[in-house]
Amino acid sequence: MFLNISAAIVNLNKSQHFVHWSIFTVSLANLILIATMLVIFGLAITLPFPRIKKELPPEEHEAVPPLSSESKSMWTAFIRTKALKFLPPSKLLPDRQPAYVASWIYVFGVATLAALGVVIVSGIVLAIGGINWWHESSVGHFFNSMHLWGVELFMAFMVIHLWGKFWMAAWRGKRSLTWMFGVLAFLASIVEAFTGYLSQQNFDSQWIATNGKDAVNSTGMGSFFNLMNFGQMLTWHIVIMPIILLSLVGIHILLVRVRGVSHPIQRAKGRAARRALKAAEAAEWRGPTRRYDIIKEGTIATSIVLVLVLLLAALLSSPDQPSLTVQTWSKLAPADFMATTASELAGTSETATYGPPYNHAKAMVQKVGVSWQMLTGVHTPINAAEDFVLKPLSVLSSSNPALSNALYRYNQASYATKQTWDNNYLSAVTKVSFKNSQPLVPKANDGPVPLLVSSELTMARSGAIDANLLSQQQFYGTNYTKPLLFIEDGNYFSSIAKSEHLIGSQWGVMNEAGSYPGQPWLWLYTLWYQIPGFSTSANVDLIAIYLTGVATVILLLVPFIPGLRDIPKIIPLHRIIWRQWHASRKV
Repeated sequence: MFLNISAAIVNLNKSQHFVHWSIFTVSLANLILIATMLVIFGLAITLPFPRIKKELPPEEHEAVPPLSSESKSMWTAFIRTKALKFLPPSKLLPDRQPAYVASWIYVFGVATLAALGVVIVSGIVLAIGGINWWHESSVGHFFNSMHLWGVELFMAFMVIHLWGKFWMAAWRGKRSLTWMFGVLAFLASIVEAFTGYLSQQNFDSQWIATNGKDAVNSTGMGSFFNLMNFGQMLTWHIVIMPIILLSLVGIHILLVRVRGVSHPIQRAKGRAARRALKAAEAAEWRGPTRRYDIIKEGTIATSIVLVLVLLLAALLSSPDQPSLTVQTWSKLAPADFMATTASELAGTSETATYGPPYNHAKAMVQKVGVSWQMLTGVHTPINAAEDFVLKPLSVLSSSNPALSNALYRYNQASYATKQTWDNNYLSAVTKVSFKNSQPLVPKANDGPVPLLVSSELTMARSGAIDANLLSQQQFYGTNYTKPLLFIEDGNYFSSIAKSEHLIGSQWGVMNEAGSYPGQPWLWLYTLWYQIPGFSTSANVDLIAIYLTGVATVILLLVPFIPGLRDIPKIIPLHRIIWRQWHASRKV
């Protein structure tokens, strides 16, 4: 049923391998990726940087011409003057930089931007080709592979850049906003990448959506951020998040240009000396500089990133396990489909007992201090019996008198009678057998339920259930909430995920179909699910959201947290980064 699209040379669609350490489980592919990032970071701070042939004297920035008397009252002239004061052309496109910028770790800011450029261009090509192009065309699949590996490089380079800036304490000298906007750009990148995974319309995106919905619903945001609504996630991925991300990246770059790169870390004894050092770090660099061709560096970085992406796309390809449909499910696992249909009628399925935002039940309601689900209420009303079974069957009943009578009998029965029929059938359907593809369920006091379920099976096998669940929307059928919830209620969906090692207890900190590295950028969130006590809690999703939120705020506010902001001074990794500068000062 599922098509394995092999890589051009190396097939990563094979089973994943895992490493268990303490309470954590991490895929081998992710360990390789993380180890590679650490090696690159180590090389970036230890490999010798090209020696400065000649130090240049301190750079003199051009003066801002004064406003004429006629221009002083003009808003345009006023804004231009202020902009030139804070960001003259020599800062916006510099041809010189401080002489202490002599480490490969500085390259990863530009490398991150280069990777982002490749991601944007490949994403535009995919958007032009259409949502089905990369599933159906080898050329489209290659561009999707470029997009995937571009994202992996983008996230990897960004993290290495973040590591470097932490150990350089780059927030010093009134550069805290530069750090904070960099962190915000990193967070926006995570959301952008996450919505990209949800927009793939393959099995992996289905599994991520149905599992991720619980965390989003626990915060109360499921009513307006629906992971199972493909149209909404695609809009976030190609419109909303790119605007937010590029805006944050743009502000971050402008702040770097305005404030400059942080000076080498120095120690000062005494209050007066520390105050003087703090003022010097915030002031514009007046020491020796070196030549710096920013356009050339960006072009070289982009070329190298593009070559890497092309090689990775050609060698390793990208996963694309076709999505699961109700039709496929009913054909390959009819017994599970029939049992699930019966549970929808009986009101015992996960969806039927879920709670907000789908209904007023409480089985999946999470609460830590306050229940955000209950506060936001039901905004995506779903009646499992009506939406998944009775409404679709009513369409078929117009041409099937026997089914029409069965529906009438079932709808007119009392609640207690329905419960008796449903529960009796639920017990009987566990012993179902098939003859010539037709179900044979042992007789029981189950009224018209057998005909309802067998008719549902017939509709599902024809593809009519998939069409009906999508057609229950008023306009465009891009919201897959109902078919995905119906599929998730069965056991077949999770059995496929288990065979692909996508179950939470299997993948541990990160996951992806096959032997692909997946999403290492999600480790800060997913690691909480591995901690004993949390992993078995009914409120684990909300706990993970809270703790990830606290950790994110701490990361954002590193420049202001005593002790944490002093780690780079206590562990002098910065001396390796700036060793050439320190060595040149001793000569």
